[in-house]
Amino acid sequence: MDMDRNAQRLARPVYEALPWFYIVSGTAALVVSYLLASRVLSLILGILGLLTLLGGIVVLLRRRGYRELRSQYTHSDSLPGPTSSSADRP
Repeated sequence: MDMDRNAQRLARPVYEALPWFYIVSGTAALVVSYLLASRVLSLILGILGLLTLLGGIVVLLRRRGYRELRSQYTHSDSLPGPTSSSADRP
């Protein structure tokens, strides 16, 4: 099923800030979980904070990798081509 081209999207500043929001929220949750006296609540908040922090880092790195790859395809002369040593192999 194709995505609807008229689908509502996030504004660019919001879209760009989301990974940083996840990272800051995850870090804050980890700090608060460290300061809580309740072990169960601290454990739950710590796990959620760690997952949120990790998710933010993953989204940030995936976007960076996608943008680098996309820029290589727009500048096709920067794509690695076959080398002479690999072309000589039988």
